Amino acid sequence: MKFMAGTAFLAGLAIVIAATALATTGTGFKERTVVARGTLGPHFKIKLQDSSRPGDVVVQKFVLGPGGQSGWHIHPGPAVVTVKSGELTLDQEDCSNATYPAGRVAVEPTGHVHRVRNLGTTDLEFWVTFLDIPVGSAQRLEPETDPDWDLPDC
Repeated sequence: MKFMAGTAFLAGLAIVIAATALATTGTGFKERTVVARGTLGPHFKIKLQDSSRPGDVVVQKFVLGPGGQSGWHIHPGPAVVTVKSGELTLDQEDCSNATYPAGRVAVEPTGHVHRVRNLGTTDLEFWVTFLDIPVGSAQRLEPETDPDWDLPDC
């Protein structure tokens, strides 16, 4: 009985020590600041290109003044947009749009024509994580890069 109690105690102690070791904080960080956080709605699936070749990831901060807009463009990989402050209006080429307030996340699929607008009265700050961009390429493509691209009439 004493042997089993001792074994149980040692097993419990080993679990506590292992859990403590796994839960320790890192060292040497000079900064670990979360710059933007948002909630991604359900039913989003992000498909990356062929994973057998490398792709760049680009994180970019944007601040767009009231009445500002990005101009129509596409991305060569999916873009995850986190709205930090203000309200982002995302227009699609079929002239539909959606509005995302601070704390929300939008996903723009690869190759979809769109623009961002700030219809509010305060600055709009948003952070975009561009995924699977061809190595060394731009994360934004302009209309003149594709002669078959017709700008929307929105």
